[in-house]
Parts: sequence; structure tokens; C-alpha cells
Amino acid sequence: MPFSRFHAVVFDFFGTLTPAVPSRVRDEHAARSAAPLGIDPRRWRQVWDESWPQRAVGALGGLRETVAELAARCGVEAPDQVALLLACEARLAAQRELFAPRPDALRVLESIRRSGVRIGVLGDCSSELADDWALVPVARWVDAAVFSCREGRRTPDPALYAEAVRRLGTTPERCLYVGDGGRELSGAAAAGLTAVRLRAEDRVEHGAPGREAPDREADWTGWRATALAQIATGLDYPEVLRPEHERPPAGRAPFPPHSQP
Repeated sequence: MPFSRFHAVVFDFFGTLTPAVPSRVRDEHAARSAAPLGIDPRRWRQVWDESWPQRAVGALGGLRETVAELAARCGVEAPDQVALLLACEARLAAQRELFAPRPDALRVLESIRRSGVRIGVLGDCSSELADDWALVPVARWVDAAVFSCREGRRTPDPALYAEAVRRLGTTPERCLYVGDGGRELSGAAAAGLTAVRLRAEDRVEHGAPGREAPDREADWTGWRATALAQIATGLDYPEVLRPEHERPPAGRAPFPPHSQP
């Protein structure tokens, strides 16, 4: 049994266990998979972005079916099979680059697991991550992974948090949830988990200094961290994650005074 009152930590994947991705990188990735199909990269990026709500719940099928459907939306109704294969390979290669963890992620996850706390991943994602999960570097430290594309629903759907908690064999009040922002945090809190917002330095959108990336729940007033390492520390010492207004007054002893015999 872990010393911490939390028996499990559920992490968001993209932007939490992995670095944030600037828009210019997504543009370059789109250009790679657009080229074999002869589709304008800007239009290709647009249809991928617009299809996210469908892709995230698995509504377009696997990668091959998704690429074929999105090509049709760009006017390429029956792409050459070789071109389709090359586009799929380019898309998957680009996505695998995004599966690389933050520099400290593996060390932090190992530390959490060795302390007896179980680890879950709850990811809003399309089929690429779910299909490739066994090859993802962080997977070795994860006890349970729940993917939106496999469950047919996205955060903040309470059923996703309940499923993650169930697979980890614990209860919501014993679970910490860590995400980079968006409705996932308020969704986790509503489901009974203690939500922590990770606001790393790379969270601000590249190319627009000072502007918060969209849908990042910038008004979040709950628990927060600026680095993954704080999560491991916060399991035993939650004060490091609590916002100022929830912390004990300065000077208060962390433990009750020793009683005199």
C-alpha cells in the first residue's frame, strides 16, 4: 500500500506526457502525408483538424480508412493504392514522432510506480496511438490505458474516467488526474478525481507569444504543476500542487507538535 493517500495517477497523453506541438510542426507533418496523394498541404491539414471529433471516437475507422475518407473530402475519391499506402506510412511516421515523451517523463513514471502508486493513461486520440501503444516508450510504466477512439467517447465524458479508475482497481477519491488543460480537468474533478493542471513552459502556442493555446482551461483555479517531477513529489506532499489559496498559512508546522509524556 503506498504512503500517499493517492493510490493511482491518471495522465493525459498528448501535451502532458509528451511536449506540446507547435502549429508549424503539424503543418510539416501534414505536408508529408499530403504529397503522395497530390493534395494541397493546407487543405489536408484543414480536413484533419476538422475531422478530429470523428477521429477521436473512432468514427472513421483505422488509419487506412481515415486517410481514404479524408482524401475523398479533398476531392480524391479513389486514390491510387500505392499513393494511399505511402500517405498512411507518412502519417504514421509523423505521429510516432509525437509519441516521444517529455525528457523527464520516464524517470517520473518509474519513480511513481516504484512508490507503489499505479499509473493510468486516459487519452483523447485517434487510432494511431491506440494501435501503436505497445511501442510507445511510456507504455512500460502504465498499468492501464484508456483511449477515446476505442471507447467511442471523448473527455469530459464521465464514463472514460470511471473506466480508467476501474481498470486501476481503485476509487475516484484515491486517484490523481494530470492534464495540460481543456475540459478534461473539470471533467476529472466532476468525476471525483483530484485534477492537476500541468502548465509546462511549452504550453504557450509557438509563434504567438503570450497567447494561450485554445481550449486550455486558462481560468483553472485548482491544483497545478509546472513540471512532471512535481507530480511525484505531490503524491506524498500535496501542498506543492495546491494553489496559494488552499495552502496552509506560512509558518504552520507540517506535523503536530510532539506530545510531552
